Amino acid sequence: MGDVEHYFTAQPATSDERRTIAVHLAGRELRLETAGGVFSPDHVDHATAILLDEVPAPPASGDLLDLGCGWGPIALSLALLSPDASVWAVDVNERALDLTRRNAAAAAVEVQAVLPDDVPAHVRFAAIWSNPPIRVGKAALHELLLRWLPRLAPGGAAYLVVGRNLGADSLQRWLVDELVPMVLPGAAVDRVTSARGFRVLRVLAPPDGPAT
Repeated sequence: MGDVEHYFTAQPATSDERRTIAVHLAGRELRLETAGGVFSPDHVDHATAILLDEVPAPPASGDLLDLGCGWGPIALSLALLSPDASVWAVDVNERALDLTRRNAAAAAVEVQAVLPDDVPAHVRFAAIWSNPPIRVGKAALHELLLRWLPRLAPGGAAYLVVGRNLGADSLQRWLVDELVPMVLPGAAVDRVTSARGFRVLRVLAPPDGPAT
């Protein structure tokens, strides 16, 4: 069974045997729960670590989104850094959502870990942080970003970490040439950093808000 079938199905077929790992997030040492059938179950993967190290602190308030949350390291970091914000963690993998909820409780933070269709349509995000699921394929990835990036609040920023060898530069060109003209006219796209084989891309919504 390939990675896509493991990570991007509602009910992974791999074993649900739970394990505990020690991680360092937002200045805190935490012991969190992971399991097979979710992305990078044994540690915070390199791409996510780069995202957490390189992007500016999230807004102190508003709605914040971890898109493709896995077992929750990005969502937990957002909640730890911005305790007065409303943090959403979205995934199609129900095992991942269960782990994120358990880990939020262990870290004593509030995270709403839900399926994509369970995010109310009116919610707009002051920030979106994501290690997006590149291996779902280009068409599915573009569909995902076309769905969520237009939900940035006016002046909100999305940060996406993508491997250079997994198409970071072509994704940046697609964001500029296609996504922005289609659904985010006036938005800016740039590269925040390039480190250890990964790019962090930023999509900054215009101050008067994206097209809807």
